[in-house]
Amino acid sequence: MTALPPDARRLRAILAFIEDRIAENEAVGIYLRLQRDAVRAALAEAEAEAEAGAEAEGRPRPGPPPRRRPALPSFTPARDAGRPRAFVVQQKRTPDGPEPAVIHTDDCTMIEGTAHPIRAHEARVALTDPNLEPCPFCRPDSELGILE
Repeated sequence: MTALPPDARRLRAILAFIEDRIAENEAVGIYLRLQRDAVRAALAEAEAEAEAGAEAEGRPRPGPPPRRRPALPSFTPARDAGRPRAFVVQQKRTPDGPEPAVIHTDDCTMIEGTAHPIRAHEARVALTDPNLEPCPFCRPDSELGILE
């Protein structure tokens, strides 16, 4: 790796850039793990059907192929490695006027439309505003330790 700058301001900027790239690529990792699990399930089903067919015909059943490497854990490394939880605010507009904005965790599946990223401190402050409400699905208020 090249030499890093000595001042804290530039080091913080570099760190923020790297953390943003990790967060952006985290979705790809989650998608690939889901696809891997689906393929493993389909493979197990196909092998079970082949085994049942071989037993019905009286053939010896084939053994599983040798594994080349151990399976990777199915947790999200960036989240489990201590990356701080990120939050987003979603603004809802209706023909009758705006509804209260909703605060979500960044990985919530209930986010609709465009959501704007905010920091944990900003999410805490926003949840004290009566015009903002926490998502009842991902419960960012519980994640932030805000008790009602």
